Amino acid sequence: MDMQLAPAPLVTDPRRRLILFLFLMTAMFMATLDNQIVSTALPTIVGEFGHLERFGWIGSAYLLSLSAVMPLYGKLGDLFGRKYVMMTAIMIFTVGSAVCGLAVSMNTLIAARVLQGLGGGGIMVSIFAVNADLFEPRERARYQSYSSLVLMASGAIGPVLGGTMSDLFGWRSIFLVNVPIGFIVLTGLAFMLPYRKPHRRPKIDYAGALLLAMTTTSIVLATDSSELFGALISPQSIGILAFGVICAVTWVFTERRAPEPIVPLQLFRNSTFSLLLVISIMGGAIAIGMVNYLALFLQTTTGLSPSAAGLLFILLTGGLVCGSLTAGRIISKTGRYKPFAIASLTCSATAFALMSQIHAGTPIVFIGAIMMLHGIGIGLAQQVPVIGVQNAAPARDVGAATGSVTLSRMGGASIAISIYGAIIASELGKVGVSIPGVADIEQLTPKMMAALPEASRQAVADTYAAAFSPLFMTSCAIALIGLAAAIMLKPVQLPRAGETTRPQPATAEAAE
Repeated sequence: MDMQLAPAPLVTDPRRRLILFLFLMTAMFMATLDNQIVSTALPTIVGEFGHLERFGWIGSAYLLSLSAVMPLYGKLGDLFGRKYVMMTAIMIFTVGSAVCGLAVSMNTLIAARVLQGLGGGGIMVSIFAVNADLFEPRERARYQSYSSLVLMASGAIGPVLGGTMSDLFGWRSIFLVNVPIGFIVLTGLAFMLPYRKPHRRPKIDYAGALLLAMTTTSIVLATDSSELFGALISPQSIGILAFGVICAVTWVFTERRAPEPIVPLQLFRNSTFSLLLVISIMGGAIAIGMVNYLALFLQTTTGLSPSAAGLLFILLTGGLVCGSLTAGRIISKTGRYKPFAIASLTCSATAFALMSQIHAGTPIVFIGAIMMLHGIGIGLAQQVPVIGVQNAAPARDVGAATGSVTLSRMGGASIAISIYGAIIASELGKVGVSIPGVADIEQLTPKMMAALPEASRQAVADTYAAAFSPLFMTSCAIALIGLAAAIMLKPVQLPRAGETTRPQPATAEAAE
């Protein structure tokens, strides 16, 4: 592999670069907020449309379509230039938001969430790829920490904002607010982001993109089969899993022959890339995949109202802010990211081990402290996989590598949401005792729960606390798998401006 200088930044004027970065962060906030904002508004939506059994699908539909198109957008950006690819993604997302806000039934809303995800996936990938064009590697670490901050702040603010907006303006407002923001960001990027024309002729690997999307979808549907088909192992789920395996094998053969593969297979020869993908999958499962369930846990076990439960997420954000900014600054100075991956997953594994021991009478202060520890954990390594793969990949494949890591994160979240849902449904299904005033515990919304007599409310809280214990133990196991991958990472150091795009050991390893 030839050694090459890091390409010059796309924009040299610092002021213009900062304004562009703010536009990018607004787009990212909009795309990520939309996954989290529905969590506390879900009971209100269910109250209007019914179908509580489709609780998970309002979140899953968005994450699933988002995950499916991510690698394609990364590749399109490499081939056609990032500017117009990103603007198209924002346009699709804005239209999807408008349709969500005007939905007339649960099915319409789920379909509109799929459309939103098709745009959201492009926004997520394009932002990280544009950042790679705007900033040199060391500086990128600092700015990526701000990106991570926005990414997770949206996760923490979302539940509060969703509860408050649905109380004040109705649940449709949480989607319709994206329409004016989308137009502002589109206008800003159209005038301020330069177009960098790629040096190669576009050859899109449509077959690879379709097969990868079908593989991801099959995995999520298979993990969600207990909700879809009534049992985790059923003829339908086995059929879907078999179809997913066939798609995955066919995808590998297709990528080997494709002139411009969606995910270049030579990236996997570098162990750093493969390990960072594992860390990214596990990180998505314990960070993004857990948000809706933490909101549900707080509302059912502590008896807090949607907006009060949302406020507890501010502690999670506080931890996240501390972790992300500290890590970003130190990585920017030292160029080393491995210690942060280890520290991050250790914090999260500890937090979930403690959370599995929580019962209905646990003081709120203790729960808040655990959420803050989890926040610190997420923040410490939020930007590590993206920075790591952008440094490990050749310059021509930065978009594809970024797309792969973001896909793995969202894919991990989608699969985790399905697994967590199956655990909760299975645990609640074991409840044999009937609680006075509760016909079906799964149909219980926070508003209905608040109206119950004290004894019944306590019984519901105990039931949910027992159901969530195995879920938190599962999250702890997921964090430990990520920790093992983090320990196996090579101690790579990021280059400074004007140095080669990756250190000598990584180059030697990729050339093997």
